Amino acid sequence: MAKAYLVGSGIAALAAATFLIRDGGFDGTDIHLFEEQREIGGSLDAGGTAHTGYTMRGGRMFEAEYRCTYDLLSGIPTLDDPSVSVTDEILAGHEDFAWDDTARLVDGDGKIVDTHSMGFSERDRLELVRCLATPEVRLDGKRITDCFGKHFFTTNFWYLWCTTFAFQPWHSAIEFRRYLRRFIHLLPEFSQLSGIHHTRYNQYDSLVRPLTAWLRERGVTLHTDCHVTDLGLAPGRRSTRVETIYISHGGHGEQIEVAPEDLVLVTNGSMTDASSLGSHTSAPSPRPHRSDAWLLWHRLSRGRDDFGDPAVFDKHVKESRWESFTVTASDPAFLDALEEFSGRATGRGGLMTFTGSAWLLTLVAPRQPVYRDQPEGVFVWWGYALHPGRAGNHTPKPMTMCSGREILDEILHHLPFDEAVAARVRQTSTVVPCLMPYITSQFLARRREDRPKVVPEGSINLAFIGQFTEVPDDVVFTVEYSIRTAWTAVAQLLKLDKHPPAVYKGHHDPHVLAAALETVHRR
Repeated sequence: MAKAYLVGSGIAALAAATFLIRDGGFDGTDIHLFEEQREIGGSLDAGGTAHTGYTMRGGRMFEAEYRCTYDLLSGIPTLDDPSVSVTDEILAGHEDFAWDDTARLVDGDGKIVDTHSMGFSERDRLELVRCLATPEVRLDGKRITDCFGKHFFTTNFWYLWCTTFAFQPWHSAIEFRRYLRRFIHLLPEFSQLSGIHHTRYNQYDSLVRPLTAWLRERGVTLHTDCHVTDLGLAPGRRSTRVETIYISHGGHGEQIEVAPEDLVLVTNGSMTDASSLGSHTSAPSPRPHRSDAWLLWHRLSRGRDDFGDPAVFDKHVKESRWESFTVTASDPAFLDALEEFSGRATGRGGLMTFTGSAWLLTLVAPRQPVYRDQPEGVFVWWGYALHPGRAGNHTPKPMTMCSGREILDEILHHLPFDEAVAARVRQTSTVVPCLMPYITSQFLARRREDRPKVVPEGSINLAFIGQFTEVPDDVVFTVEYSIRTAWTAVAQLLKLDKHPPAVYKGHHDPHVLAAALETVHRR
């Protein structure tokens, strides 16, 4: 029987293992995942405790046209009720607890911004339409700043867009254009975020744990603390076939001989590689060690122009880093005050961005509980900042050098809370910051050949999956993209008739375009 070896255990690898069983006819006992960390799940992590403070590096948003994601998860039962699929849980949650954000942007005076208008000048509108209409090939290597003037980056639209999707002005014009086209149907209600779906709990509890349970029940083996250091390829360039997998496990080198009929699927690169946690009283380490996620891709791509160029994505940390933080509180004072300020109950308000923040802070107050094991009387919220290298408005040093306590002080500086409330928040909150050097590395300015195809030309048994592979039209930094790469890899390597559904293209729908144009022209 053929075996499948998957490098990494993020959502792409978990999805690939599921597709191999569901569509490819693999027995779970013939599938092996190799994960260098102690925990599986890749970037969809969540940890900590109510006592020490919970941690999660981020949260992913979903929407109705995540066709691959909802197809996959429709066959995965939730942990709370095995008769309900993960897809059904997400869709039901949207029906019962949809976002209706009325305080999406808050200005430097602590006032809620009216986002009815996107704030465009006539030049901004023309540049936006030109970007949408420009063929992707003509945007190779270009940044967003190459397509727009300075005023564009001061508009309500930019603040909404960049903090929802984590774009920076210096990021890839290709990726920005893809996002515009892919999510154009969300524009009419973009400031309310009413078209956004989200999981019941954090993504580790809601996605990773159910998928892992499903795979383990079917005999899939997950090897943790196991580094794949290199792959041995058969000689010749007309075709690509993996013959050997080199592994470091427990300090000992091992190798696996790969039969001609076996498959090898590699998650190349990692957007949360080298993340470092701080604490309520200390900042994250500024010099985290690097893992093998990037090193393996560098080794594989040496002398191979069809395997992409990892240096484009992992050599520009100042352009790809940002910082998040998770707050665990024993008092609902902050969430209660935020409800009063925003006019929305906890979990219904979506994102809140402070446009006057030097760090460009955004807060998220999710539906409680955020963790399946979260005790009664414990409350969790989180946030992130896109400019952590700048000195704060209240705290006179970069966010990267701040403890959780100092980050909390900076947040309270931007909110018009009563001082007595602020004092309660400080006394009853534990803040854990997380610095992520590569979190938006997939957005860095690139050329089309800098990411490898999911299945390179002539590949017999090797595929690349995850955020650093090339899928035309779809958008990176989404769970949907990772799952689409996994489905593509399985379908192509096994030459299956069933392929991923087409990427949604709302920009081809005249009704969607008309609604988007009306939004763009609001004054």
